[in-house]
Amino acid sequence: MSKFNRRDFLKVSGGAVGAASVAGMGLYTGSSFAGSKGRVVVVGGGMGGATCAKYIKRADASIDVTIIEPNKTYYTGFTSNLTLSGMVTMDQLAHTYEGLAGMGINIVHDSVTEIGDSSVKTAGGGSYGFDRCVVSPGVDFKFVEGHSEEVANTSVTHAYKSGHQMNLLGKQLKAMKDGGTVVIAAPRNPFRCPPGPYERTAQVAAYLKANKPKSKIIVLDPKDKFSKFGLFREAWSVHYGFDGSQDGGENSMITWVKGAAGGALEEVDASTNTAIAAIEEFKADVLNVIPDQKAGNVAHANGLTDGDWCPVDLQTFESKKRANIHVIGDSSAAKGLPKSGYAASSEAKVCAAAIVAALNGNSAPIPAYTNTCYSVVAPNDAFSVAAVYQLGADKAKVQKISGGLTPSGKNRNAAFRAREVQYALSWYDNITSDTFNDGKKL
Repeated sequence: MSKFNRRDFLKVSGGAVGAASVAGMGLYTGSSFAGSKGRVVVVGGGMGGATCAKYIKRADASIDVTIIEPNKTYYTGFTSNLTLSGMVTMDQLAHTYEGLAGMGINIVHDSVTEIGDSSVKTAGGGSYGFDRCVVSPGVDFKFVEGHSEEVANTSVTHAYKSGHQMNLLGKQLKAMKDGGTVVIAAPRNPFRCPPGPYERTAQVAAYLKANKPKSKIIVLDPKDKFSKFGLFREAWSVHYGFDGSQDGGENSMITWVKGAAGGALEEVDASTNTAIAAIEEFKADVLNVIPDQKAGNVAHANGLTDGDWCPVDLQTFESKKRANIHVIGDSSAAKGLPKSGYAASSEAKVCAAAIVAALNGNSAPIPAYTNTCYSVVAPNDAFSVAAVYQLGADKAKVQKISGGLTPSGKNRNAAFRAREVQYALSWYDNITSDTFNDGKKL
C-alpha cells in the first residue's frame, strides 16, 4: 500500500471535522470529475446518509442527489444523553434539511418500501431512479420478551433513537421520588455508540446527585468490559462513589451487575417496571432497556444483510450482496470501525469519493478513516478517544494506525477534563454543521 501524506489523507478520509471543508472535496472539483451526469438516491438522512449526499453534491454538482428520509427533523443520538442532566435541550439537537436542499439536493420525506436494481419506491407512491444507491438506515432492535417499540414509546424506553423516547425518559426521571431506583439494561456487542449506555449512566447519576441524592442506579450488563472501561469506572468513582466492586460499594450511587450469568436481560414486565435477568429480577422506578441491535429493517427487507449486519467492500462501501448499492453507518459490517456518528461521517465521505469516481469513470481512491468520540460524565468532566485507520492490505478489515485517549489515573487533570466538556460541545457543533450544512450551534 502506498503511504499517505497529510493532503492525501484529508482528501479521502473526511478526516477530523475541523478539516472537513478541506476534505470537502477540493479533491473532486478538478477537471477529471467535471461535467458528469448520474443519479444517486440516499436512503436515510442521518449522519451517514446526509453527509454522503452533501459530499457527493459538493464534489460534482452535475450529479442528481436525492435523500429519502421520513422525518422532517433529525435529532442526534450522540450528545442526547446530556438532556437527562439538563446540560443541553432536545431542541438544541434538532436538525432539518433546508441547508442541504439549498445545495441542490432533493429532499423527499417518505418511507422506503423497496430498493430495486435501478429505482427506489416509497410508501407515498414515489419511484426514484438511480445509478447508485446509498443505504444508511441506522439500527433496529432485537427486543426481548415483553419489550417492543410500542412499549418503548409509552413506558419502558430504550431511548436509543433520539427524540420522543429521550424526552420521555427525562420526564420519568423528573417524576421519580428521591430514593427511587433507575435500572439501565445495556446490550450485547456490537451496537450503536459503544460508550452510550455508560455515559447515560453518568448523566442520570449527575441529575440524581443534584436533585435526588438518595436514589440509586443499577446497570445490567451482559458484558464483562465495555468501551472506555477504565475511564468510566474512574469517573463513576470520582463523582458517584463507585468502588469497582459488583455492588459498587456502600456509598455508591451506581451498581454494575456484569456478565452473562447476572447481567443478561431475558424478559421485561412493563406492567411492574421489572427487568428479569438470568438469575435475578430487578424492580425499577424508572426502567431503561437498550436492546441488542441489528441493521435497519430496510436493509433486511431488501437483501443487503448477512445475519444482523450488511457486508460491504471497505474501499467503497458497496454492498457485497447487491451491485451499485452502498451501505454506510451503523448498519454496515465495517470490520475495525466502531458504530458511531463520527465513523458514519467518515464512512460517508469515503463512500462519496468512491461514487463520484465511479460515475466519472475513475477508480475509487484508497481511503483512510477516522473516529472521535466524547463522553461527558459530569458537568465539569469529559473524556475522549480518537483514532485514525487505514484499509488493511487484504481489504478485509480496517486497521488502526494511530490514536489517543484522555489521560486517567495519576495523569488525570481536572482542569483539562473540564476543558474536554467544552471540546465535546464544540465538536458537536462542527460535525453537525458539516453534515447538515446548517451552521447551528449548541
